[in-house]
Amino acid sequence: MSALTWLQRLVGRFRGTPSEQPDPEAARNLFQRRYHALRLLLAANTQALSAMAAMEQAAIKGGGFGMTFVRSHCTAVGVNVFKMVRNLDILAPEKYTLLFDRLEEIQHRIDDDLATIPTPGDVPHVLPMAEIQHTHIDVTGSKMATLGEVANVVGLSVPGGFVITTSAFDRLIAANDIQPEISRLLQAYQSEKLDELFVLSSKLQQLILTAEVPPEIADAIVAGAEAAEPAPYSTFALRSSALGEDSAGASFAGQYETLLNVRRSNLVASYLEIVASTYTPQAMQYRKRHGLREDQVAMSVGCLEMIDARSGGVVYSGNPGDDRDSDIYISSAWGLPKSIVDGRFASDLIIVKRAEPPTISSRDIGDKRNQFVLHPREGVRRADVPDAMQRQPSLADHEALAIADAAMKLESHFGTLVDVEWAMTHAGDIVILQCRPLTQLRESTDRSLPADTPKPLISGGVNASPGAAAGPVHWVTRDMDALSFSRNSVLALVQPLPRWAALLDRTAAVVAEEGGIAGHLATVARELGVPAILGAGSLADLENGFEVTVDASGRAVYAGTIDALIEQRAAHPEQVADSPVRRTLRTVLTHISLLNLVDPKGLDFTPENCKTMHDITRFCHEQAVREIFAFGTETKFPEYASKQLHHNVPMQWWILDLGGGFGQPVSGKYVRLEDIACKPMLALWDGMVAVPWDGPPATSRRGLASILFEATANPALASPFKKPYADRNYFIISEHFLNLQSRFGFHFTNVEALAGPRLEENYLSFSFKGGAADLERKAARARFIGDLLAELSFDTEVIEDVVNARRTSLDHQDVEQGLRVVGYLLMHTRQLDMIMADRAAVAHYGAKIRADLTQFI
Repeated sequence: MSALTWLQRLVGRFRGTPSEQPDPEAARNLFQRRYHALRLLLAANTQALSAMAAMEQAAIKGGGFGMTFVRSHCTAVGVNVFKMVRNLDILAPEKYTLLFDRLEEIQHRIDDDLATIPTPGDVPHVLPMAEIQHTHIDVTGSKMATLGEVANVVGLSVPGGFVITTSAFDRLIAANDIQPEISRLLQAYQSEKLDELFVLSSKLQQLILTAEVPPEIADAIVAGAEAAEPAPYSTFALRSSALGEDSAGASFAGQYETLLNVRRSNLVASYLEIVASTYTPQAMQYRKRHGLREDQVAMSVGCLEMIDARSGGVVYSGNPGDDRDSDIYISSAWGLPKSIVDGRFASDLIIVKRAEPPTISSRDIGDKRNQFVLHPREGVRRADVPDAMQRQPSLADHEALAIADAAMKLESHFGTLVDVEWAMTHAGDIVILQCRPLTQLRESTDRSLPADTPKPLISGGVNASPGAAAGPVHWVTRDMDALSFSRNSVLALVQPLPRWAALLDRTAAVVAEEGGIAGHLATVARELGVPAILGAGSLADLENGFEVTVDASGRAVYAGTIDALIEQRAAHPEQVADSPVRRTLRTVLTHISLLNLVDPKGLDFTPENCKTMHDITRFCHEQAVREIFAFGTETKFPEYASKQLHHNVPMQWWILDLGGGFGQPVSGKYVRLEDIACKPMLALWDGMVAVPWDGPPATSRRGLASILFEATANPALASPFKKPYADRNYFIISEHFLNLQSRFGFHFTNVEALAGPRLEENYLSFSFKGGAADLERKAARARFIGDLLAELSFDTEVIEDVVNARRTSLDHQDVEQGLRVVGYLLMHTRQLDMIMADRAAVAHYGAKIRADLTQFI
């Protein structure tokens, strides 16, 4: 008898008039379409929950993620929840259409939270420095707002000039309509590869460099230069002042561009260069590490009088490497302070002791052979320091004390330790160029070298960022070297230039021949907690790939790994707990991950009450499974099309063949295991029966009481379905495909796999939830299973008592091997939640399971 004849006979048993009796082939096709919709819905459910889990973990733990992460995961959630709603509509046409409206409302709220915060209105494109105070921070950025405060409130000398505000930045971006392309490129970038970051940076900067500056902005810049006080001057220093720059814990030291000695005729073109530096590789990495939103870093630019400095440098009102030290540290060199902040040349270090009056307690005079001076036409140039001045202090004692006094005034005004860039004119006047909060680290108090510590390869230099770390040496002298930089390597440099800050997120430690504590790279290293020794002299003994330990606190580099030193390293500074990106993430999660629909049998379990993406996800998942089985009450097809497995096992199993799952046509209501042609199902079955189950583990009285209480008090343990299909274990199969929906007592399981000839399409996913114990034990069992699967190369997620595991792009043998492992775990971890509070029992079963699994791997 053919399958069609058999189906026709079954149809003859349907109640109703002949005109009401469905065509069996049509019923089969309809069911297959609906099952395909169910499969797509379940896949989207997995992807949506994975994205939610990643966002929740990021919100809790923090770490180096930016708005690209938030936007891309919000998009992933939205797209997959829409797929769920659409496929539920296929399963149950016109029944849940209200979900589309609820999804749209929730998506609008998320979009509003992700929107860029607008610049305050009625802001001119240019503001003179004489009018700026700290209250202008939202339109001039912290750097220029603080400098205006230094001049106009504190009363110290700063360069004259003006600021091109964030209003001009917004107008520039809007006039050239480049924000959509900037957003597209940023969101498309998901890689951690440095070469791709450099390519992205180049594209973004090029968008801005080729933009047309609107005439009203160009005219405002020209007018600002002509009105500059105390008198119009021929050249300017252009300094970045982006929103968020120079804030506490986020200095952006050297991450953006600074252009010196710029002629008035080149101000407009130079303005574009500063704006383009918003997207240098190091700036993008820095924002990601500090949780700053890419769409809230509008760039303002300070156009300041170019100071022809006799000497210049940086003063710290405390020791940046040791919070116990309140002395004042002055780094100074001949010429422009660029040689100090770039870490290029040798410098002087003068330490001023806080006393009444302050006194100089230490002088370390460097061999200053080079300096930066103004070029006669434009820009700056490197020049030799005259022989007689090379070993002479670049500051007289009274000048150093005056600089220390200025630092203490600024510290008192701003209420925090300060990091101040200054210049000394040829007339002996001090000019403040920049002032920001000082990042100060906590140095380890007890340090001792092990008795067997070898002689250091390198010793000396300055402790620019305390701590110790080990790794292979990686020399970087050009951009090509940076592209191949491996994680946890020791960054070896000749000059610690600010642009190498893009590597610090993946750097174990830094060691450089030149530079000092006041350089931009040193500042960023301290902010990120990367040990750094600068100014160490020749590093010829450090070869690429050679494993070393850098002990910055001890100013030494040792061959090999010295664990005792690494264990004593200074604590890293905390990740910013309330960064703009984390605030945005937490806000959008209120529309995404909160779950209000907790009881599928409750009266409030309706589309109207879906308030978040998680609500819609839960509703769609619950209703989809109901609908696929409810289809049986409408057509009787699943009931008649499914076959009960006839095999010598205590559990009952039903099998739905979507085509090719049986080796030959099967008549009657039973199917034997030897009739199954679906290799994924056979592999899973092999794992389920390979090792006989020893029965439930012995349970303590407390564990049993927990189980009994949970079984009677938790309504979620009851089946949400009122039809007999709810308590059945269903295999839905084809030749290469398997889906198992199963309930093992209080446990709910889903296994899905594709093991066909196309490796890139194959996958294996496994979900396991539930148990009769309390949530703490169930969660412990979930972690237990997740750890086992992770050891076997599964990508795993554990959320409370739910385990989700997945492997992709496997050949069919690997899929089948993974299914045998899953099958074994299904049978042998069912009731382990009962003993999860007993460490000895957990260790026993862990060892037994790992031993058993060796036969499958």
